[in-house]
Amino acid sequence: MSSPAITHLSWGKLEVADHGTFKDAKLWPGGARAWDWSETGTRHEPGIQPADVAELLAQGAEVVVLSRGMHERLLTCPDTLALLEERGVEVHVLQTEEAVATYESLRTTRPVGALIHSTC
Repeated sequence: MSSPAITHLSWGKLEVADHGTFKDAKLWPGGARAWDWSETGTRHEPGIQPADVAELLAQGAEVVVLSRGMHERLLTCPDTLALLEERGVEVHVLQTEEAVATYESLRTTRPVGALIHSTC
């Protein structure tokens, strides 16, 4: 099952085919939903938490794309990167537009998940 297409990206807006419009989104093979930072205590610093990627892995993602934001202000917690490495998951940590392009290039050929932050 492929991951859903991102059909539009602009500041504060991410449109995902058949799933709606989000400010920030979690995407995985066959699904997507809003990425609510308050669920895991995510903040720009220390950044993306291990719990943020856990859902992607549970949904079958073998490659994970993590967006740093349009101006790369969102960090990734070292524990998150350690978790992905321990599980043998390929990870890409990129500026948001680059993250979307990478996700789109992978989504039909690999089981990819992503966390996309559409602002800062």
